[in-house]
Amino acid sequence: MLERRKERKLTITSPPEDIRVVEPPIPKHRRASLSVAYHRLLSFSSSPIKVKQKKEYRDEKKRVNDELLSALRDPTVVVMADTLKIRGALKKWNRYYCVLKPGLLILYKHKKADRGDWVGTVLLNHCELIERPSKKDGFCFKLYHPMDMSIWGNRGPLGQSFGSFTLNPLNTSFLICRAPSDQAGRCWMDALELSFKCTGLLKKTMNELDVKNGENSIIDSQRDESRMSRDSDGDEMDRRVTAVSETDAEKHFQEIDDVQDEDHEDGKMSETSDTIREAFTESAWIQSPKEIFGPDGSLTEEVAEENKSLIWTLLKQIRPGMDLSKVVLPTFILEPRSFLEKLADYYYHADLIAEAVAEPDPFERIVKITKFFLSGFYKKPKGLKKPYNPILGETFRCKWEHPDGSTTFYIAEQVSHHPPVSSLFITNRKAGFNISGTILAKSKYYGNSLSAILVGKLKLTLLNLGETYIVNLPYANCKGIMIGTMTMELGGEVNIECEKTGYRTILDFKLKPMIGGAYNQIEGSIKYGSDRLASIEGAWDGVIRIKGPDGKKELWNPTPEVIKTRLPRYEINMDEQSEWESAKLWRHVTEAISNEDQYKATEEKTALENDQRARAKSGVPHETKFFKKQYGDEYQYIHADYRPWDNNNDIQQVENNYVVKTISRHSKTKAGTSDQLASDNTSEASESDEEIVAPKIKKKVVAPVTSKPVQPIVPDERIKEMEHKFDLAIRRMEVANERQAARALNAVQSTLLFFFVVISIMQSMFFYFMLRK
Repeated sequence: MLERRKERKLTITSPPEDIRVVEPPIPKHRRASLSVAYHRLLSFSSSPIKVKQKKEYRDEKKRVNDELLSALRDPTVVVMADTLKIRGALKKWNRYYCVLKPGLLILYKHKKADRGDWVGTVLLNHCELIERPSKKDGFCFKLYHPMDMSIWGNRGPLGQSFGSFTLNPLNTSFLICRAPSDQAGRCWMDALELSFKCTGLLKKTMNELDVKNGENSIIDSQRDESRMSRDSDGDEMDRRVTAVSETDAEKHFQEIDDVQDEDHEDGKMSETSDTIREAFTESAWIQSPKEIFGPDGSLTEEVAEENKSLIWTLLKQIRPGMDLSKVVLPTFILEPRSFLEKLADYYYHADLIAEAVAEPDPFERIVKITKFFLSGFYKKPKGLKKPYNPILGETFRCKWEHPDGSTTFYIAEQVSHHPPVSSLFITNRKAGFNISGTILAKSKYYGNSLSAILVGKLKLTLLNLGETYIVNLPYANCKGIMIGTMTMELGGEVNIECEKTGYRTILDFKLKPMIGGAYNQIEGSIKYGSDRLASIEGAWDGVIRIKGPDGKKELWNPTPEVIKTRLPRYEINMDEQSEWESAKLWRHVTEAISNEDQYKATEEKTALENDQRARAKSGVPHETKFFKKQYGDEYQYIHADYRPWDNNNDIQQVENNYVVKTISRHSKTKAGTSDQLASDNTSEASESDEEIVAPKIKKKVVAPVTSKPVQPIVPDERIKEMEHKFDLAIRRMEVANERQAARALNAVQSTLLFFFVVISIMQSMFFYFMLRK
């Protein structure tokens, strides 16, 4: 599709001073001096060449973009086209005419496919395909985004901005389609798989044009190179400079510039040797202090007499149903650590996820995922305590070492204060999983009890399988505040669901009733669709059993032997922490609580909160450090990497200043990993792979005449630009979907009202005639 560009001669203006040229081959003891002379030569003329490079880059990118779009608009470039039934957001089926092109699935309302009949365009490079079981006739399959994000483009094939109006809007993150027969459905599945491969080929065409052409391109390039040598005026220095590829020259210019040009469209500059050495430097970790476990059984505590007056003073300020996030709590009920650190208690048995990754049976996988989820609740604080409310901008990090040599990293940041929102990211690519989540903490007061509610969901992704398990969290209920003994329990319904496999776990955390019953009870089941496959019962801080197809067995039991297998946790030494890390930020409050000096603790806590209020009143918007707001209220870790672990290329995951990177043997561009599974924000994280091979680029400064041919400047940043456009498209589509949903709701309400009026009139007329008779 794309023609290979011919080699262009790179001319550089020579400096006014005479430079002695040494004929190749160059002796080893002269290479260093020649490299210095070459650097000086380029420094004289880097500015005009850099402008030329930028212009050629923009022209080439525009040409590639135009050729690709023209191919997609071409009516003859069609993989398959037919009518399908598609289920909308209102769970009703509509018929659409679907046109499948390489990388795109275009939906029209009618087969004539006019400009005004365009409904939407599905970006297949974001999608995965699975067969969907159905009780109805025909063949059902599903296109979905593995990270539950939008799959829609922002433009139609003819440049349309908004799709045709439909009463039944389509879902943003998935598309459920039904073919009229099993044979037709299989054809669609095969065609979509072919289109997926075409998408990968298009990416490789843009990034590896010479590799695609094979040996013929190398031979042709060498011919072009020899022809350029014959046409030269005999100047050896010009021939050597011409032999340097434009890509290497462009990277060289970026390295020798001290100031980054913001207008340069290549994005980030190449890393220097100092930066590369820093990529291998991991943070200084030390093992965490010995853990303190609370008592077994229910969490109960008697309030001391000197603190009861403080509680009554606090209760006078609040009313039932009030949100306690803005209420300043006394320090004697505080656990001396931050809520960001409290959330890390659930991952001491992260090695259980590695067992789920290695499990081939999807039913057994969700059983092991459920076991991991339940393994995080048995650890309780000493006494009925509440952790610190994190300060806006506060961060926390830690890690766990696995027996298999892998490492699980935990990164958390307080991204909002009102409402209080915490974002976290847990990764262990070698073990095969990532966990991300955005948690909104709420507190509600109900007279004699209060509840701490965690609004939000965690997404556990098994990288090698492309499966994402979505989990919500239970709430904590504290009763007996005014009358009786203060007791804390967990309550609420928890769902663990994998949309790809169709399995889900439902867990019900039960509160102790007024009369009878026991503390900390849990019941649940594992289902596939509406079929119940297994039942779960027990205590979330004790023995939990599962009854499935193989009978009843023990699922989880935190015995002393099991507690000894908890993964060792590591944290950063206090002296090397930044001022915004949890332990260092709250150190004075923690010291005062440890010394039982409640007045000092309250004074230090108030000072932190007043500083936070002053920053909020300054009018300067807060900027997050390591998380970026994506769609809705969710935040994503900016250095997240969702690629499956490559044993032949990846060496180790390391962390430095909250940036988790992967040390690899080869560059990502040379390894050809552009088609691997990744989320929308993996482009920044994958740049770490290129840092290791960057010294190879620095070593090769001057190339002989018989070196690699001049390669065309191919836009490596095209995918990032397309992602930015897709982000804008998603926002527009969300607004359009909201409008369509509102119009659909108004239309349905109007229709129902109309029928109600008509039926009422008919009933009145019927009764009237009956009474007349």
